Amino acid sequence: MPVYVKSGGTWRETSQLYVRDGTSYTNKTILNGYIKQSGAWEEFYTLFNTPTGFTTAGAGTTNASVPTNANAIHIQAAVGGGGGGNAGQAYDKAGGEQGGPGGGSGAYVSDVVFSVTGGEQLTFAVGALGPAGSNNYTGGGPASGGNTTLSGVTTGDIFTLTGGGSGQVTGGGVQGPLATLTGGTAGTVSQIKTRLTSGTTVDGLNITSFNSGPAGSFNQSGPGAAGANGIFYPGDNANGVGADGADSYNGNIAGGAGGDAGNGGGPEPGQTGNPGSRGSGAGGGGTEQGGPGGPGGAGEIIYRFMRIA
Repeated sequence: MPVYVKSGGTWRETSQLYVRDGTSYTNKTILNGYIKQSGAWEEFYTLFNTPTGFTTAGAGTTNASVPTNANAIHIQAAVGGGGGGNAGQAYDKAGGEQGGPGGGSGAYVSDVVFSVTGGEQLTFAVGALGPAGSNNYTGGGPASGGNTTLSGVTTGDIFTLTGGGSGQVTGGGVQGPLATLTGGTAGTVSQIKTRLTSGTTVDGLNITSFNSGPAGSFNQSGPGAAGANGIFYPGDNANGVGADGADSYNGNIAGGAGGDAGNGGGPEPGQTGNPGSRGSGAGGGGTEQGGPGGPGGAGEIIYRFMRIA
């Protein structure tokens, strides 16, 4: 915002503004400007106003420049991609059936503030969801959820949140033995820059009051959670639901529920594991005849810029 002074009866825009600091005049950045009106001081100028809303980074990798007068970024929410659930397993003579394993959830940050440099370019990489699995017996599992990262040209790496693993199927065969159905692994915070733990913006926001993110309180970060292992149901042609996917954001965003039990007539839509959301894991497929798992929840980064005084 330009500042004007009156010189010889004409208002002129200043290119530099000097203030007296002790015994000398120095050129300093003016954060706030005030005028006295009817005996009361009123603010007429703030160097940077914090947006009331947040920006959501696009899927994949995108770039954004830090506004010139900003020096911090508030991450309301960021999470790695959630892992996909895997299929329920059906057998002829194994004495039972199995609901599929759930996917793990991604690591997260919630209401965290980092220092950045005005004018620098930031790169946002949002982790993709882990795809649904329909693997039988020794088929393994689909890819894990993708990593979510933030870095700056000047600031360097800010954080890396790994995605949750997808449910895995190992061993087993149509007539037995039973497969091992392992829930997807938890994502981890593999790198995070020093966070600001106190401070007030030039427009008067105390950062320790930030609590609008999924975790519900300031300066939260942590790993995801593991998906539930597959579920054994005794008796041939037994019906049962799949295992649940892992919650994300420290239990605040639910994972996908396991798929419903079938009726022995082949996989049905209701047997499919339910999808995750916001980095949570997906549910595994139900029995019987082995419904497929669901897809995990995609990662995200939700942010706004600010200036700390």
